[in-house]
Amino acid sequence: MTDFTMTKDAEGVATITWDVPGKSMNVMSFNGLQELSDCIDDALADDAVKGIVITSGKEGSFAGGMDLNLLAKMKAEAGDNPAQGLFDGVMNIHGLLRKIELAGMDPKTQKGGKPIAAALPGTAAGIGMEVPLSTHRIFVADNPKARIGLPEILVGIFPGAGGTTRLVRKVGLLGAAPFLLEGKMVAPAKAKSGGLVDEVVADPVAAARDWVLNATDKDIVKPWDQKGYKMPGGAPYHPAGFMNVVGANAMVHGKTKGAFPAAKALLSAVYEGALVPFDTAIRIEARWFTHVLMNPSSSAMIRSLFLNKEALEKGAVRPAGVPDQRVKKVGVLGAGMMGAGIALVSAQAGIEVVLIDRDQEAADRGKAYSETFMDKGIKRGKATPEKKEALLSLITATPDLEALKGCDLIIEAVFEDTAVKAEMTKKVEAIIDEDCIFASNTSTLPITELAKASSRSEQFIGIHFFSPVERMLLVEIIKGKDTGDRAVAKALDYVRQIKKTPIVVNDARFFYANRCIIPYINEGARMVTEGVVPQLIDHAAEQLGFPVGPIQLTDETSIDLGAKIARATKAAMGDAYPESASDDLIFWMEDLGRLGRKAKAGFFDYDEKGKRQGYWKGVTEKFPVAETQPDVIEVQERLMFSQVLEAVRALEEGVLMDIREGDVGAILGWGFAPWSGGPLSWLDIIGAEYAAERCDALAEKFGPRFACPALLREMAEKGETFYGRFAGEAAAAA
Repeated sequence: MTDFTMTKDAEGVATITWDVPGKSMNVMSFNGLQELSDCIDDALADDAVKGIVITSGKEGSFAGGMDLNLLAKMKAEAGDNPAQGLFDGVMNIHGLLRKIELAGMDPKTQKGGKPIAAALPGTAAGIGMEVPLSTHRIFVADNPKARIGLPEILVGIFPGAGGTTRLVRKVGLLGAAPFLLEGKMVAPAKAKSGGLVDEVVADPVAAARDWVLNATDKDIVKPWDQKGYKMPGGAPYHPAGFMNVVGANAMVHGKTKGAFPAAKALLSAVYEGALVPFDTAIRIEARWFTHVLMNPSSSAMIRSLFLNKEALEKGAVRPAGVPDQRVKKVGVLGAGMMGAGIALVSAQAGIEVVLIDRDQEAADRGKAYSETFMDKGIKRGKATPEKKEALLSLITATPDLEALKGCDLIIEAVFEDTAVKAEMTKKVEAIIDEDCIFASNTSTLPITELAKASSRSEQFIGIHFFSPVERMLLVEIIKGKDTGDRAVAKALDYVRQIKKTPIVVNDARFFYANRCIIPYINEGARMVTEGVVPQLIDHAAEQLGFPVGPIQLTDETSIDLGAKIARATKAAMGDAYPESASDDLIFWMEDLGRLGRKAKAGFFDYDEKGKRQGYWKGVTEKFPVAETQPDVIEVQERLMFSQVLEAVRALEEGVLMDIREGDVGAILGWGFAPWSGGPLSWLDIIGAEYAAERCDALAEKFGPRFACPALLREMAEKGETFYGRFAGEAAAAA
């Protein structure tokens, strides 16, 4: 079984085909690297070979990148000196790609080399793009589904196999920035206009063969290997190039607030590499890449955002033995913002949708949401009138419950009131087939309680979407006390159909995501009442990598929602409800009618278009700013521990059943510090012993909400980590 095979034809073209057995898309492995190297050596040494074409045996794709487990293996096998092992391993990859680039040419005359072209049938990502960048010309199929790019930054690393150095030298820092610093994946035409590839053609293999047979010595010398080479846009010591570096640095800091190590390392590799010859530059790139890989943040991000996320999407927690439960027809009850969004993503997946609301006008408004979405897509060139018509034809908007007959899944998204939901459940169950699964999109109401209105509680489940549905990647599936395996499998298969990431949790107040988000919001509000400057609170959170701080998040989610949740929780818990100064602040804001962005008045002032104009001064007039402000680290610890301790308690209580879901759910659900890999990964990074110490200090100063959970205390005493203790269980579940 080989990853790379080579054939040679009568015209002197050696075609190297990458086709990893048993994989739908190629990924690079140690074995693959050696096989590619052997093929290149063979072709370069064969006088009958005039040129080389590297292509893929996978229909519609070239390669998906590096097997990220390979990086972990390189680190583990390096023994006492993992940094040296990683650096040596990366430099071996550089050596192979440099061999492709120089193609056997005489180092002095730069003649005698063999032209090497890449023929990409479709998608090329990561090292699947770095290999082509080392060839002399890149041909891509005119495949509208293909995506080309270098997305490594999205999982906490950067292109470290020469992609960073080559792309900057090819198109300049400004041209490379969207691909390197944002991880953009683009269609072939945009990849060509952006300088990533050279040609978009109907038959890339034929075009590549023709090119290598006609290429000259001059055609295969890369610009950076030619005398007098100047970097596009200017090198850092050139006035224009210097401004590009300053601009890129400002852009990165503005977007990441310094929280993501890979972005800073990438810029360092670019800046330092641009000052020296190419061969020195790739050594610099390798050193910074090693630096990132040695940072626990990169391992945590790769594990959560790539390995764990992929495992969950492939059904790692799906009940065994349950046959395929893919949805053919879904009924959505409630055509408000959530229901309309659910209808949209379902139709996008090709599922027939029945969208129900109280009258035809309300139902039509819900369907119009999909129409508006598609119209925007047409304007941006991402959709066509034909696709719009096809999508809308899948959605039937009606107030008639009889239209739900034949549905195999119902998703209820009506008003957040137990009585209203119960009434709707009974009405719908009288119409739908007996084997139809019924799901509630509630964000806070216990599923077990809602299931009491059902005559078939084993078929009742929670499917909690996040808003806006079409943009948020996570879906939280909640098992009630009686929920059966088929309902869980149906929910998981549906979420997979709509191309989102699922987590499955047991029923409890606020489930998992909201259980962790609410303390984050409350801690921010509590600090305001203590006289902490709101700007300090939000900026401290942003510097941790959160997309928005807790004060701004409160405005975005609406203040009256927070007040409603507080009242409902207090009513349910009675005397056990912990009184909080944050409630006083929220209720006061609600009474003033300052309900957040939707009311154009909240913790922020807004203009007529709803754009934030700055923090509202009324808050600090009501709760005067303290003369002495807390250290930013203390603010950050309060915000972090308020969330991670709830994640630990959720695991401790069995609400969270798999630590992978705890981390992936946190990052995708509410943007928990992605660089950390998630709350449980973060605790592993800082260590259970240190975490327990900080809990004790915070609890003594700020109250029992920071008390160290028994599980964390036990792990601290035993010197354990979450992934050390629970990873085996997670793997077994897979």
